Amino acid sequence: MAYEWITDSLEDTWTQIERLVRPLAPEQYNALTPCPGWTVKDILSHLLGFELLLSGGEVPAFDGEMPAHVKNQIGELNEAFVQANRNLAGIEVLEQFSSVTKASLKRLRALDEDAWEKVGWSPEGEKPHFRFQETRIFDSWIHLQDIRDALLQPADDHGTGEEVVVNRFEGAVPYILGKKMQAPEGTLVQINLIGRLGRLLMFKIIDGRCMAVDMTEEQPVLEITTPVALFWRRCAGRIGAEAFLNASATDVRGDKAMAQAFSQAMPIVI
Repeated sequence: MAYEWITDSLEDTWTQIERLVRPLAPEQYNALTPCPGWTVKDILSHLLGFELLLSGGEVPAFDGEMPAHVKNQIGELNEAFVQANRNLAGIEVLEQFSSVTKASLKRLRALDEDAWEKVGWSPEGEKPHFRFQETRIFDSWIHLQDIRDALLQPADDHGTGEEVVVNRFEGAVPYILGKKMQAPEGTLVQINLIGRLGRLLMFKIIDGRCMAVDMTEEQPVLEITTPVALFWRRCAGRIGAEAFLNASATDVRGDKAMAQAFSQAMPIVI
């Protein structure tokens, strides 16, 4: 099956989340994560809620005023599921997460290729189902790291989830430079990512559009060297612009004002 890797990656990521969380003491479910206003239990509620929605469940009614960190309809949907479980014990939410994700995996493994390629609703607009499920890997893997960070249990995790995340953020750089920053014509930016998934990225504004280009002897206006982990965390909004630029592992050469503007524009997660 062409898309079996997606199901396998989801299973791996969700299994790692369960293994990480199951041994926790009750109070550890309340550890704050890098997601504004969300605890470890809240992240479980979010992931659980989205899988319930995809299996035909309804979005719970939200009581009160939406928190300031909610910026759009997807955020409102997420917050409704989070609020619905606020009075439950963490272990109860985990048991639901375990049950619902296993059902999701069974449902995905029953899909034929036409179903995987069928275009339908997703948080990114109308997309093929395989793209939507890639986004589920993206979301789940980042939240796995959020939980690890909250529990002060960082771990090297170089599986398919990381590859999906880094590739997605690499693909977003033209949007960051061209749309969000509106960098001027001819701007050439080089990003050197360090680590297992390290790579050298070159982007240039050509005829008003930002696009990836091959290596060139032309001097970039801005060159940023940084570890993969800092790159994706900034793109995901998990660390601030100054923390990214001032990290000892980040080296900035060239236009410092553009570096500031780029770092400010990097977050793209809904």
